[in-house]
Amino acid sequence: MICASFHDSIADLPAAEWDALCPDDNPFLSHGFLAALESSGCIRDDYGWRAHHIALREDDRLVAAAPFYIKGNSHGEFVFDWSWAGAWERAGGDYYPKLLNAVPYSPVTGARLLVGTHDEAELRRRALVTAMRAQVDRYNLSSAHANFLTEADLPAYDEHWLERSDIQFHWPNRGYADFDAFLGALNHKKRKNIRQERNQVTRSGLRLEMRGGSTLSASHWHEIHQLYTATFDAKGNHAALTEAFFVALGQNLGDRVQVALAFNGPTIVAMALFLRSRNVLYGRYWGASVDIPGLHFELCYYQGIAYAIAQGIERFEPGAQGEHKLARGFLPVRTHSRHYLADEGFRDAVRQALRRESIHLDAYAADLMEHSPYAER
Repeated sequence: MICASFHDSIADLPAAEWDALCPDDNPFLSHGFLAALESSGCIRDDYGWRAHHIALREDDRLVAAAPFYIKGNSHGEFVFDWSWAGAWERAGGDYYPKLLNAVPYSPVTGARLLVGTHDEAELRRRALVTAMRAQVDRYNLSSAHANFLTEADLPAYDEHWLERSDIQFHWPNRGYADFDAFLGALNHKKRKNIRQERNQVTRSGLRLEMRGGSTLSASHWHEIHQLYTATFDAKGNHAALTEAFFVALGQNLGDRVQVALAFNGPTIVAMALFLRSRNVLYGRYWGASVDIPGLHFELCYYQGIAYAIAQGIERFEPGAQGEHKLARGFLPVRTHSRHYLADEGFRDAVRQALRRESIHLDAYAADLMEHSPYAER
């Protein structure tokens, strides 16, 4: 018999058993990544995050699991439901707390229903989704949400869950021999602009390095975190990730963490932090203490592309949003989320709104592809 339980810390679940349920080596689903968030003070009630992970056991053996959170707001999710919350609260309801099946602060597609690989995988995915809905009903909550889902997870969410899509920009590695070969695939204008941007950084005299997490000292991580927080603060955003998280990330994931660094002498003056799997590079955080034209694009995009080519990585996902990425070789792809709203009338109203949103998104995606940066062959 399979029994469901909920846990307020991923430390309650054995790391080896959790990781064995992951279908690939996506670092954001790893026990090490999620544990680093919790142990370093990034998952906190006053930030709107409380762990509530789902575990399915059969004869005391973990057979399925999902990263699950009780949310007191919609910060750090990257699938925006502020308008839904406002509408429900104007109608006299409490939208928060809600439930969320996702990876905190990470707009990265990956498995959300961890079931391993066996004949009963689909049944266990559906069992996890059933457990999510049951929690909404048990605690009389407004909703449950599942963000940045893989194609394999989608069938587990039945007709009671609303479908939603969005657009991200990903870079495809088409077997380029080097960065110049990638530039050669672009149209003349885009190729020229990228070379100009890179030359601006070269003329600055900064020294650039890509470093693995295992090679960085505590003082390096301190500098990197200071750049991250200062850049967030300058833009009026909340820097939710602690220095302890950055250090734990390097300790837990080693060279699955990569950091593009810009040095002025011995001092780190800019950084872009990446995570990687065997086949995908993920761009995450940026920070700088200097204002050098082209430096953001160099560290966040071009260093990542060069690294992906050198390592034979198939795809580079630099994060959420940003039409400016199109001109730099990134193409639009769909992301998927599913949403269960407990009130049937509210659910039907949002379903209609999502249908209208989907029509506009289709037109937007088609328009983007009309402006592909790649030369016609």
